[in-house]
Amino acid sequence: MEKLDTNKRLLLAIVLSFLVLTLYSYIFPPQTPKKLDQNASSAPIATQSKAAPTATFNQKTTQNIKQAPISSQKSQTIATIETTKYKATIDNLGRIDSLILKESKYKDENGNPLDLINKKLIKPLELRFKDVNLNAKAFQTNYTASTKTLNATTKSETLTLTQNLGSVTVKKVITFYPKGNYDIKVEVSDKNQEFFLTPGFRPTVDKTMYMVVRGVVIRDDKGVLTTLEKGDAKSILTFSNATVTAAVDRYYTTLLYKKEGVFNTTVAACGSECVGYEEEPIAFVHAKGDLELQGYAGPKEWKLFESLDPKLTDVIEFGWFTFLAKPFFKIMLAIYDFVGNWGWTIVLFTLLVKIILFPLSYKGLMSMQKLKDLAPKMKELREKYGNDPVKMNQQMMALYKKHGANPMGGCLPMLLQIPIFFALYRVLLNADELQGAPWILWIQDLSAPDPYFVLPVLMGLTMYIQQKITPNTMTDPMQKKIFMWLPAIMTIFFINFPAGLVLYWLVNNVLTIAQQLYINKAYEKYKEQQKAKERKSKK
Repeated sequence: MEKLDTNKRLLLAIVLSFLVLTLYSYIFPPQTPKKLDQNASSAPIATQSKAAPTATFNQKTTQNIKQAPISSQKSQTIATIETTKYKATIDNLGRIDSLILKESKYKDENGNPLDLINKKLIKPLELRFKDVNLNAKAFQTNYTASTKTLNATTKSETLTLTQNLGSVTVKKVITFYPKGNYDIKVEVSDKNQEFFLTPGFRPTVDKTMYMVVRGVVIRDDKGVLTTLEKGDAKSILTFSNATVTAAVDRYYTTLLYKKEGVFNTTVAACGSECVGYEEEPIAFVHAKGDLELQGYAGPKEWKLFESLDPKLTDVIEFGWFTFLAKPFFKIMLAIYDFVGNWGWTIVLFTLLVKIILFPLSYKGLMSMQKLKDLAPKMKELREKYGNDPVKMNQQMMALYKKHGANPMGGCLPMLLQIPIFFALYRVLLNADELQGAPWILWIQDLSAPDPYFVLPVLMGLTMYIQQKITPNTMTDPMQKKIFMWLPAIMTIFFINFPAGLVLYWLVNNVLTIAQQLYINKAYEKYKEQQKAKERKSKK
């Protein structure tokens, strides 16, 4: 059987890589969480750290820390906070008990306003002491609030939560801002007490099976990110130089960070207190005495994060190709500011990429045209020198040189498109800005699949047309059948993909068809010029 030519092997590698990277989560979907007992405690597992600037834990301490007791206090709302982004409540144990997003695009499966807090799991701002007895008392003692309602829609407002534990008094002084961020200061009257504060378990509202990060993201003072997902925290992990500690899912996060300086973070498996999520990580900031941090809970919005603290943009997960995805997304944001529509932003960005790569594509596709014309001569050389690979390669190279053909010429544009495609894949999959973003007509949410499958079908059709007009050197019938069915296979795979991603691929195919038609005409003109030169040289 004739071997696949270089460009076809590369195309097959791209497709297989795409299928592996994007369909893994469909083949191995996450387990459906078990239902929690309504009376189960939402207190986190105890955690501990190695040497840290303000809190030191040793092996003996590790053995002595117990799981927090089930609170006998019935959960009650003691304060309600409203910002421009959300309406939140604080419960009697000083935790964020609900956080309902105001923007209309954030809805649950029943069409109700989205609440980011899973009340059956570990809630943000829960505090735990290292001292077992003090911790037991803390989970039996209510906080009091300085006010029952707080309106921070136009300016910052401060809420003070106080818990009297007899020998120790705890104060959480929280300043809420209109954008949804907050400052928190934990004051403990006994400065020798060590405690833990958590951003909470990750939001669980996204149920899609796309390959996205769900877990904990730690950013250190050097900008290095550590991402921990299900099964990654089999042992206790400590970070003494954290600048951001975030619990994340596809679009949302609850996080704690420090604008200047570092803090201590411990990450462990959630365990029995997170029924259905036992192997997933939970993070705690630990300190001794007082602690001052900044926090945020809500959607992972790029521009908002940049305005609060640019390092928060690292919480938006773009995967292996982050080095490309970030600048791409910045360019897309600039285009969006101009056109005001994310669908047209994707179209214009795809056009921009195509224009930039055109010089390379032109050379590569012209080389492919030459190889197509040389296919019969190449077949003759294989038949003539098939038993002498060295001689055959020499003759092949001489043939390429004579006709100015480069067998690798068509590879470079494709190679460049691999990181570009996967970077865009991560952007279009993870960017909250595309959630609920309409394009035209029936496409009212670019983060969701096309409800009528129009885009996937058009994508497959354009892929078929592209195959028909693109030169190739395949002569083997089996090879032709494989690639003939490729558009249909890709169409099936793309049916459940976000419309924004399918739109990118469709526009890319359309532009590639236009580009190929132009190059086909250019090549015909080139051949006529070559024939004219040959006729002139014979005279």
